[in-house]
Amino acid sequence: MAPKRWAKRAVTRNTIKRQAYSLGAEFAPLLKEKAHLIRLRRDFDRKVFVSATSDALKAAVRSELMDLFGQIVGPLPGKAGPDPSQVTP
Repeated sequence: MAPKRWAKRAVTRNTIKRQAYSLGAEFAPLLKEKAHLIRLRRDFDRKVFVSATSDALKAAVRSELMDLFGQIVGPLPGKAGPDPSQVTP
């Protein structure tokens, strides 16, 4: 869900939804078969993301969605995870 109070322009909401559908399709084999709801919890300010279809907005949305899906099922198989030499125990 992308309510108007968090993403004022329809084109921004549609971009967010497309990113969610795209990542949902990538994670679908790893998710249990049931309904999943993704709710937008913060705004995407027009001053920061001037263009609703900018690469910066898409990257920010994709990053947050990857974090969310990663919490549910872990990182995608075949995708590079964090560098083990950078992780502190």
